[in-house]
Amino acid sequence: MTTAPDLAPPAGGASTSPFVARYRATTLGMVALIALSAFESLAVTTTMPTVVNALGGISLYAMAFAGPMASSIVGMVGAGSWADRRGPARPLLTGVGLFVLGLLVAGAAPQMGVLVAGRVVQGLGSGMLIVALYVVVARVYPVRVRPRVFAAFAAAWVLPAVVGPAIAGLVAQHLGWRWVFLSVPVLTLPALLAVRHALRGATGPADDGVLRVPDRPRLVRAVGAGTGALLLHWAGQETGVTAAGAVVVGLGLLAVSVPGLLPRGTFRAARGLPAVIVVRGLIGAAFFGAEVYLPLLLTTERGLSPAQAGLALTGAAVLWSTGSWLRGRSDDRWDDATVLRLGALAVTVGIAAIAVALVPAIPVAVSLVGWGAAGLGMGLAYPTLSLLTLSLAPPAEHGTASSALQVNEALSIALVLAVSGPLFAALLTVAVPLAYLATLGVATASALVAAVVAGRVTVRA
Repeated sequence: MTTAPDLAPPAGGASTSPFVARYRATTLGMVALIALSAFESLAVTTTMPTVVNALGGISLYAMAFAGPMASSIVGMVGAGSWADRRGPARPLLTGVGLFVLGLLVAGAAPQMGVLVAGRVVQGLGSGMLIVALYVVVARVYPVRVRPRVFAAFAAAWVLPAVVGPAIAGLVAQHLGWRWVFLSVPVLTLPALLAVRHALRGATGPADDGVLRVPDRPRLVRAVGAGTGALLLHWAGQETGVTAAGAVVVGLGLLAVSVPGLLPRGTFRAARGLPAVIVVRGLIGAAFFGAEVYLPLLLTTERGLSPAQAGLALTGAAVLWSTGSWLRGRSDDRWDDATVLRLGALAVTVGIAAIAVALVPAIPVAVSLVGWGAAGLGMGLAYPTLSLLTLSLAPPAEHGTASSALQVNEALSIALVLAVSGPLFAALLTVAVPLAYLATLGVATASALVAAVVAGRVTVRA
């Protein structure tokens, strides 16, 4: 049986820190795992052109990113059900194992197809890892400590965002691109050892008599959803009948698979947990759907170097961490719906700041500062949504709810990119500014809908 965390308010402000002696090793271990995952993500993005030059297989370039995204959905769903039934230890260990295995396969790949296969295995592990960590937070930490744990998770992205691409470039240049993949597994074991004591205390099922959804049907739906998202991504790279067929099949798979992976009422944004999951998808799709085009716009339309354009992403990452830090120290004084509205509106302001970069008379600094505001808004919103998920879901369903949160975000981002990508490509031949404005308009609509739905995240008394 799992020992429930002490839910009573800690005595004194210091006891709300996740770095007190009782939790220090666990927190450091989890933060290290998040940081390694972040470094891997940013480093691979930086290194992939070098990989293609070495291995060939340019036609598989996009699949090297889309493949792990699709497989992560399966990992999220599998880890959610598994953690609810048996606790987070086994899915976390399995997720880390698959993550490491995928990196080793990719690092030793003799050709691009093998590297993509390694990336798929790695994505499966990453999906399991993040959901299992959410359940560890729910099982190990008292309620008032959790906001600061999620703030620490956000902070774990800052250093990789600042130095990760540069380090990856140096490693690829002087040691070879393979070491970008092979270096991360070496650092994973110490991080995992740091959380081992917490895992021993959170290995049993939360037994409250709730009937769990069988694993197999959910996994089948997860495979269907991942395949559907992958087809939509592939359709964006194709034209004509092939693209249309892939879109139809992809949407059909999503329509059949996704409803069984999300709480009832999600598609109508029912009050409570369904609305929380909807907001997470919408605001994530708005931010990442716009960020994809920011470096391209700054380099091609304003003449910035890639390093200078990267300052926008670094600034947003730092302010994301700042927003999470502020949210972690609010001590429940802030209204959740208001925080989420402010977060969504900050993302809207950030997207507008990207758009004004199309006007040569407006300094580029306006766009850099504006996108930083979007990062701050995400930092306020994301931990709020994570905390609401854990508070609104029954303890026996923390894994399933956390997987639904992550799955809907991944699918929402995939859908927005599937819409905006072909739209951008089509309008480029008409007018370049129109192409950017249309794609940014899709992201803006997503952020504004998130601001509206935010009022439904709290349950009325």
